[in-house]
Amino acid sequence: MKGKALFIINPISGGKKKEGVPDLIEKHLDAKALTPVIVFSDSVSHARQIAKDAVNKFGTVVAVGGDGTVNEIASAIVGTDTKLGIVPFGSGNGLSRFLHIPMDPVKAIQTLSAGHVEVIDSATLNGRPFFNMAGMGFDAHIAEVFSHDKKRGFITYIKSSFEEINKYKPEFYQLEIDGKLYEREAFMLSFANSSQYGNDAHISPHASVQDGLLDVCVIKQFPLWRFPEMGIRMVTKTADKTKYVEIIRGKHIHIKRIGPGPVHLDGEPRVEGAEVTVEIVPASLNVITGADYKKTS
Repeated sequence: MKGKALFIINPISGGKKKEGVPDLIEKHLDAKALTPVIVFSDSVSHARQIAKDAVNKFGTVVAVGGDGTVNEIASAIVGTDTKLGIVPFGSGNGLSRFLHIPMDPVKAIQTLSAGHVEVIDSATLNGRPFFNMAGMGFDAHIAEVFSHDKKRGFITYIKSSFEEINKYKPEFYQLEIDGKLYEREAFMLSFANSSQYGNDAHISPHASVQDGLLDVCVIKQFPLWRFPEMGIRMVTKTADKTKYVEIIRGKHIHIKRIGPGPVHLDGEPRVEGAEVTVEIVPASLNVITGADYKKTS
């Protein structure tokens, strides 16, 4: 049965112009499968409100943007029957890449017409949803720095990382994961639903969005000269083979740190207190995946 799809376009995500996206949608979306309605968001949280209003009116809501846009829209429809579609236009596109959604916008739009739907897990950090990756420590610090940079994109992110890495000091964390206590000094903590941050940088190569678990990645302080090696390991999906990365899987995670500080949810920074609770929400989001995505558990 033919359905309606609401396309929500973030005009500034990834620093990429999107004036031509409506024409691409009209030209390449299979009109026999979906009838498109197209809107542009105009401020932070606007996309979430648009998506919230679309529940029960549209069978599919499509995020045209990066991981932050996907987070906003998915947060509004998680736990409902509404399907999430994604046309990647961000700087990292972590969840899109994990789900094998094409990075080419034309191919991504055509993928929506095929309608290959999977039900995936989501997660929350202090009650706020995320879908790909959340974290604290160095990557949260960089997300905060990156958010203030006028130039977006992978090169800018790497540049920011190199500029900040010498200044950043590891923190001490107490972690309770499914009732078991751990104490770790860490450069950063990543809570991985999918395997990667974005740009095919895989911190937890065996993570699955359909196993009902989060991978708690404890990244320990490593010598600066090993920074390129860590990058290569993430691209080659071997980050879990180094002594600087420890992965603990769990459903309920409670973290205590020295004081309040930055965290990120799908790359979007915010400040949280000294105690943080992270929980998996199994099988809670319907999403249209790429044709090559294979269910994992």
